[in-house]
Amino acid sequence: MKPIKLAIVAPCYNEEEMLPISAPRLMSLMREMIGDGLVAADSFLLFVNDGSRDSTWSIISRLHDENPMCHGLNLSRNVGHQNAIMAGMLTAVDAPESADAVITIDVDLQDPLECIPQMVKGCYEGYDVVYGVRTSRESDSFLKRFTAESFYKLQNHMGLKTIYNHADFRFMTRRVVEELARYEERNLYLRGIIPMIGFPSTRVEEVRERREAGETKYTVKKMLTLAFDGITSFSVKPIYMIMALGGIFVLIAIAIGIYVLVSLFNGTAVHGWASLILSIWLVGGIILIAVGLVGLYVGKVYIETKHRPRYHIEKHLT
Repeated sequence: MKPIKLAIVAPCYNEEEMLPISAPRLMSLMREMIGDGLVAADSFLLFVNDGSRDSTWSIISRLHDENPMCHGLNLSRNVGHQNAIMAGMLTAVDAPESADAVITIDVDLQDPLECIPQMVKGCYEGYDVVYGVRTSRESDSFLKRFTAESFYKLQNHMGLKTIYNHADFRFMTRRVVEELARYEERNLYLRGIIPMIGFPSTRVEEVRERREAGETKYTVKKMLTLAFDGITSFSVKPIYMIMALGGIFVLIAIAIGIYVLVSLFNGTAVHGWASLILSIWLVGGIILIAVGLVGLYVGKVYIETKHRPRYHIEKHLT
């Protein structure tokens, strides 16, 4: 069987400390796979600079000048991790790159490189998608480990069909990426979209490693934003939950009304303001949450109807 032309897509955002470490390791791995006949000789790395404010693009440009295996994609501004991955994948399978398959991996290389040859072998076994699934998060802090695992469980509870403990380390053939391009939503959540495509898939187990240099740019705020985008982009269960909560409050209000009437008839009613004020604040807070949640869904619809581009490419080094 003819070796596939592989593109390893690595999104970067302010990674001037990590990129000089990860790029040589990725190049070495690619050379090994080419030597073993696992991938074609014209396979390449594609570093996607997501609007970095440091010297990340300068490093990518230098790597490209030193080694034609290193390609670069410079986005005109920061568009977010998911859109940067999408830009890299679509560019990799489009001319003149025309890769047969792509692997997406964060440039911090906390996902182990030894899983990449296993993913490629999965392609020869007939799989179009190979997910990297984390079996251990010992390298993460307790807070990140707890929030990540809670998030995956919450997704499943909300009805999202995602791969548990899978982030964005995955292998996809060209036809999967081309099908993915048909999903035109601006609020991208690849972990939810890709399992919906439905081509043959398998999993490779991995143990998440510690970051060797610099600090992660994926803050708790960004993680929570991604989590909320994922849930609201694929499920309307939060609205039903708010409606159910409203029904519970109506029942509580009826119970309180009965209690007030009984107190009036018994002459035990006490005039006070504490319970009234607490009720107003509580119910008012619930109403604000409900209105905000519905507003979020309306806002997402508003953004989608504009059909604005997800990203703009400032420069492409091939």
